Amino acid sequence: MKYDTLVGALEGQRRTARAIHYLESEVDARVVPFRELYDRATVILYHLQQRGMRRGEKLILLLSDNEQFLDGFWAALAGGIIPVPLAPGNCDEHRRKLFRVARQLGTPYLYTSRKHLERLRAFASATEDAATLTALCGRLVLVDEIEDIGRTGRVSRPEPDDVAFIQYSSGSTSDPKGVVLTHRNIITNCRAVGELSRFTAEDVSLSWMPLTHDMGLIGFHLFMFCHGIEIYHMPTDLFVRRPLLWTTFASRHRATITSSPNFGYRHYLRALGDRSLEGVDLSSLRLIYNGAEPICASLCDEFLTRLAPYGLRDTALFTVYGLAEATLAQTFPPAGRKYTALSFDRHSLGIGATARVVGDPGTDGVTLVSVGRPVSGAAVRIASPDGAAVADGRVGHVLIRGDNVTRGYFEAPEANAAAFTTDGWLDTGDLGLRLNGEIYITGRAKELIFINGQNYYPHDLEEIAATAAGVEAGKVVAVGARWPDSEDDELTLFIVHRDSIASFIPVTDEVIARVNRQAGVEVRHVVPVKRIPKTTSGKPQRVALERAFVAGTFAAEMDELALLRRTTTTRRVETGSGTIAARLLAICESVAADRRIEADDNLFEIGVNSLTLIKIHEQIDREYPGLVELTELFDHPTITSLATHLEAALRATSAPADVRTARHGLGSSPSPRARSGRGAAAERDARSVTSHAPVMEGDAAERHG
Repeated sequence: MKYDTLVGALEGQRRTARAIHYLESEVDARVVPFRELYDRATVILYHLQQRGMRRGEKLILLLSDNEQFLDGFWAALAGGIIPVPLAPGNCDEHRRKLFRVARQLGTPYLYTSRKHLERLRAFASATEDAATLTALCGRLVLVDEIEDIGRTGRVSRPEPDDVAFIQYSSGSTSDPKGVVLTHRNIITNCRAVGELSRFTAEDVSLSWMPLTHDMGLIGFHLFMFCHGIEIYHMPTDLFVRRPLLWTTFASRHRATITSSPNFGYRHYLRALGDRSLEGVDLSSLRLIYNGAEPICASLCDEFLTRLAPYGLRDTALFTVYGLAEATLAQTFPPAGRKYTALSFDRHSLGIGATARVVGDPGTDGVTLVSVGRPVSGAAVRIASPDGAAVADGRVGHVLIRGDNVTRGYFEAPEANAAAFTTDGWLDTGDLGLRLNGEIYITGRAKELIFINGQNYYPHDLEEIAATAAGVEAGKVVAVGARWPDSEDDELTLFIVHRDSIASFIPVTDEVIARVNRQAGVEVRHVVPVKRIPKTTSGKPQRVALERAFVAGTFAAEMDELALLRRTTTTRRVETGSGTIAARLLAICESVAADRRIEADDNLFEIGVNSLTLIKIHEQIDREYPGLVELTELFDHPTITSLATHLEAALRATSAPADVRTARHGLGSSPSPRARSGRGAAAERDARSVTSHAPVMEGDAAERHG
């Protein structure tokens, strides 16, 4: 690859006979040849420059359409304008983040659609962000209003050390961090990834990752584009609604390279179930990047085993480590090798300890996956708290440096001082070890739980708890709750539970027993919660849960649990009216706890996102097994219409609705709430989810290992 900047690649790839394919549905696709991307970018650049944008200006990109997003992104790059991608989303926290970022950037411009602008106006009108939006509207370009395509802008050719774009963290925070990436950062990492992935002119990439996520934008667009690889982009919400299309597209287009974090593999396997894939051939796939934190070995095995009959090779899964501060990739294993995993004694993984490998994981073992060695131009140091390198096999802080590593966070001197050592290493916040030359990531330093002088990793305890009946993977969070006058943490598990408090007691007992038996640590509190708060990239907000617990947010639930344990009889919880519609409404309100929902509300019009719909469907399927498909939520987007559909399904199975309702112990129907201004349900919105899946959004501290 001969390019030194992304603009050089945009100009150079005009001579490449490759294209970007935007897959909108199973049958609809739009094709944009690489040569046309340059023309589109320069046309949009003209409009940006007419609006007053000059080299070095910041441009917030707020678009959910992949094609519009990439056209605008490349237009900004071509003019030396610094794009700042942000996930549109539908929740208030996404909108708050946009305004926080806008204030941090100073006087940015905004490139968005009329639809997203109206949503921002509706939100900001009742908040302190109204003034920020007014300022943004004075520096606004709407993609809907670009009609003149006869004139082109002035291309600005950057130097390698000029800023290319700013990638903001996805975390819910009052002080978002923007990772500043230069053209040199990106091109250096691009060359290294191409070399170790053994890219060729015959490769074809397929991605459903959102373009506001570093893997989606950098790994599966910029890197593929710069290497002249055919690109297929599948909308994230399409994958969420119909995950099996991922492998359908991979087979149909003979994709050789794709990717997913843990969430995607779980979601796909849940949708696949026991069914067969008709006409699917995955023999062309040679690399499936897996970089979620932490990589789950058992999930890797399940995915490979389940898809082996369709030609998927066991060497295809490519376990990697990286983060946005490293542009994307920091360590890679050898391509074509089956992923490597080792089991360690979980009690030997404290900071500074020598990790002990065990042949049989048993009850004291935890399995970690190798993420390989540093890529070209990158370095990794496993360090003690004072920054000194530790011996191989010892657990320490993961420090990185190289030409791929950011020079720092935007306008954040305190964060930069905390992140970088005096000799130029960046502290990733991760913990890990080096063994036989390869890196194993053990967890996040700030999430360690400290009890009786021992360190415990929350994800390890969560995996143990998830083996208990009534607990699902991804629906349990372990934190160390520390009271103001204590020097130790109290192990506290938050478990999603939407049934009665009484039914939670046996769950609590089994979880406590399993964690104590396998990890040798006492669980002090088990807390039932309706939902787990997560960042937009799908990571649980452990600190937020710990603070809420210590502040007494869950006191009522804990008091009720304590009272029930003191009684000698089991109190029967009354079920109330128990109608189908009432139960569906209760499910929706328990899952979407931040929404006001009425029986005739269109779930899409009130901003329920894709992952919330999945959770709603999981709860419905638990109570009415096999009667409602996930896609039918899009066909019946209101409680009323869904209840009618479900009642018909119950009649078809000869199971009376009142019998089925009583069997599940339904709660009483919530009182109706008057609400004005609700528009009619629009059919087009019933099939269009505009927000990206939260686990997928761009994360400046997103870990790919």
